[in-house]
Amino acid sequence: MPSLTRRQAALTLAGALAACGQQPSADPDAPPPGTLAWAIAGPWRIDPERDEWRHPLQTLLFWGLEGDMTVLEILPGLGWYTCILAPFLAANGGHLVDAGFDPDNGTMAEREVVAAWEARFTHNARLFGHIRRTVLSDSEPSTLAPTNSVDLAILANNVHTLMAEGIAERVFGEIFRALKPGGALGIEQHRAASTGIQDPLAGTGYVQEAYVKLLAQEAHFEFVAASDVNANPHDTRNHPFGVWTLPPTLRSAPLGRPDNPRFDTARYRSIGESDRMTLKFRKPSDPVAATAPGRGAGPPP
Repeated sequence: MPSLTRRQAALTLAGALAACGQQPSADPDAPPPGTLAWAIAGPWRIDPERDEWRHPLQTLLFWGLEGDMTVLEILPGLGWYTCILAPFLAANGGHLVDAGFDPDNGTMAEREVVAAWEARFTHNARLFGHIRRTVLSDSEPSTLAPTNSVDLAILANNVHTLMAEGIAERVFGEIFRALKPGGALGIEQHRAASTGIQDPLAGTGYVQEAYVKLLAQEAHFEFVAASDVNANPHDTRNHPFGVWTLPPTLRSAPLGRPDNPRFDTARYRSIGESDRMTLKFRKPSDPVAATAPGRGAGPPP
């Protein structure tokens, strides 16, 4: 059965089906075509107002994105980052692989999200290039991309989704295998307080930074650096409906129930989006050290 996290993500994403499909317009003040700044400024993007909280330029540069890379995006949803990555890579000789859940085994909302993604990105190759779509299975091993073929993998705000599905350890290993030796893994994730015990299902959407680092370590990744570019010190993390109480979701009732018009969302709007860790890991360059881990490793404690 799909987890609550996947249902929440799908229902949230399904409300943003109208953006990210138009061609750029001529503007003498626009960034030069083909640059990362150009892709970020594009009128085809989904919810660019979220840049205030997600800082895509600084984040992608921190992860080491370059235009001629092969990039693997894990669980792209409707494509908030895809709208940036695809045109940038297409303009510079790079390649994008998007790995999402199999719509045939998902909810109606998830199928609608996949259909919207395909409608948006598969019929505009001039702008977005040819994105390869692969399936991340929630029940069996997946081939996200061929072994040693990816320069940069991106897992943005979805570690908690993998945890809720019980597949985090496996998927970290699959990402490791897909990366070239020396390739990087960039992670953005809602950050839980460092104290207390981490819920292994991440029911609030928040995950401790140490837990994410341990997941990566057990998959044989090397930790490179952390950035506070997406930190929000005003986020108390103590919200009635988890991270989804905050923007952009602003949930006002438990999942599956009608919105509560009496619920005061103003205080959560004032907080802004969640406090997030921004981490970079690397697959070792040593071919021996870069051997993918076996499945015998247990989950973090």
